[in-house]
Amino acid sequence: MEELLSMRGVAVDHATVQRWVYKFTPLIEEAFTKRKKSITNSWRMDETFIKVKGEWMFLYRAVNKVGNTVDFLLTKRRNRLAAHKFLLRAISNNGCPKVINIDKSGANREAIRTYNKRRLKRIRIRQCKYLNSRIEGDHRFIKWRTAGMLGFKNFESASRTLTGIRRDNPR
Repeated sequence: MEELLSMRGVAVDHATVQRWVYKFTPLIEEAFTKRKKSITNSWRMDETFIKVKGEWMFLYRAVNKVGNTVDFLLTKRRNRLAAHKFLLRAISNNGCPKVINIDKSGANREAIRTYNKRRLKRIRIRQCKYLNSRIEGDHRFIKWRTAGMLGFKNFESASRTLTGIRRDNPR
């Protein structure tokens, strides 16, 4: 970004660009969320891990059957409460799916069951490892994008950076 602006005659420090990212990323994400296309009724939900400041943090993610990102949440813990928080956030932003495909994760299964009991809805849980391969492949993309970095220094910057590199069109 510095180089692009310097080619146009504007001198900008990299710290200024970072401040812009911190300030404008939430606004841009909010605008994109308003204009986002509807999500299909079949989701794939899984979690992976990313190192932040030397500690492992968990990245809960959901993609639709086409491979577009539904939502994600970076948390410090991997448990039923974190999975439930992620599920509530994804449903509030994108609507309620009919089917969610998960791996053998007990936390995700319990989060969906809890949601079904509390909301009197019926989200069907499907555990098929072959259908979940799309999100596993998407994890590889996230790992590849973050591997070149020296690591995240704090939780907030990791969350904002992951917002920017979420993948909406695989291939």
